[in-house]
Amino acid sequence: MKLSTFLKLTLFLPIVFLIACGDDEDEVFTPKPRAYYRIDFPQKKYVTYDSACPFTFETPVYSVVEKDQDPNSKPCWINIKYPQFKAQLHVSYALLNNDLNTYIETSRELAIKHQIKASGLDQQVIIRDSAKVYGLFYDIAGNTASSMQFYVTDSTNHFLRGSLYFNVAPNIDSMKIVVDYLKTDVLHMIQTFKWKQAVATKKS
Repeated sequence: MKLSTFLKLTLFLPIVFLIACGDDEDEVFTPKPRAYYRIDFPQKKYVTYDSACPFTFETPVYSVVEKDQDPNSKPCWINIKYPQFKAQLHVSYALLNNDLNTYIETSRELAIKHQIKASGLDQQVIIRDSAKVYGLFYDIAGNTASSMQFYVTDSTNHFLRGSLYFNVAPNIDSMKIVVDYLKTDVLHMIQTFKWKQAVATKKS
């Protein structure tokens, strides 16, 4: 090999190497967007829940209503479970004894305690004179343990409170669509809620 050819190769190869390295360094890798499981929502269809308790309401066919098994539970405490979404609505009932304000204040405190992690809390007044159903609905936004709560009362004899919880770590980015879906069901429950004429609290 001639000296001139050798010198040319010596000068040319480092340039090619640097160009190749430059291409690798300039290549931009875009991280893949975070993906969530696809959720197939069932069609909205409701059935009436009725028992020995002094109230009735409509609940979706994809829900399961069970008696609360907690040792401290009282008659007519139930859980409305949504197995597909790993969520359940805890429902507690109380027969009033001139203590309506106490129950209202307790419900308010239980809802507001979630404000620590909430990004917002909206309140919607419930007034259904024809059914004697009055109360308040709490819409709690953000990564909170409970995304919505409510209470209803006839203002004299009955008081019922509900709170929705998920059995997974709260992540509003992935759960908002489910929360909005179940919110429709909770509001439908409130809209169809009725008190019975007879008061029966011995069984659930």
